Amino acid sequence: MTEVPMYDSLAEDYDRFTHWTNRLNFEIPLLERLIKGEGKAGAPRILDAACGTGMHVIALAQLGYVCAGADLSPRMIERAKSNAATAGMNIEFRVAGFGQLQKTFPDQLFDVLLCLGNSLPHVLTLQELDETVTDFARCLRPGGLLILQSRNFDSVMSSLNRWMPAEAFSDAEHEWLFQRFYDFEADGLIRFNMITLKRRRGADWQAKVTSTMLYPQTEQVVLAALTRSGFTRSTSLGGMSGESFDPHSSPNLVVTARRGS
Repeated sequence: MTEVPMYDSLAEDYDRFTHWTNRLNFEIPLLERLIKGEGKAGAPRILDAACGTGMHVIALAQLGYVCAGADLSPRMIERAKSNAATAGMNIEFRVAGFGQLQKTFPDQLFDVLLCLGNSLPHVLTLQELDETVTDFARCLRPGGLLILQSRNFDSVMSSLNRWMPAEAFSDAEHEWLFQRFYDFEADGLIRFNMITLKRRRGADWQAKVTSTMLYPQTEQVVLAALTRSGFTRSTSLGGMSGESFDPHSSPNLVVTARRGS
């Protein structure tokens, strides 16, 4: 599992790093198409299993869906609650990591479970992956929909491309620069690093480096884990625009699957 301190450390800056207006405008239409009609009695009930600062479920709640969010990082959950309050949305957020979701929401079965933003690769072994996906299944009603989104690690591992685009943010007094890159470790895992540069305008830059480990789960690894955990009707897409998955060129791997009966 991911180490909490990295994401606790990033919680304050996460909404600066992520350009949410553009991202949600791009991603929510596909989520809506996939989710439409999932509720058996009224609006679909949605759980975001790694909700971060809560922006996906806030956007979905604003569209009328019944949403809840969980995240391993207490500070991310604090930010999610604050973001929901600012948006005027009443959303249940709880601190829970992968493998702990069914225990955290013991009396609820959801129509849809989301795991977005390259969250699942923070599970570092096949055993933990199976436990995580089984926990996802236990949170869903029979026939419920699972939606996973991660980087296309088929492509990452074939190209060994370390660098991701830099991101920038500024306000009236400060500037931030965010640079992400990978270290490919000998054991097959990836060390994910983020350099955060911050300065008051006209002053010197201050730097902070945070890191965590990732398991570069390929499409085959993900689909096999879903099958072992009783999911059916798995489909792979190449991104949040809904195109077909190409292991060589797709930016993302988006997988949908159904919980078995």
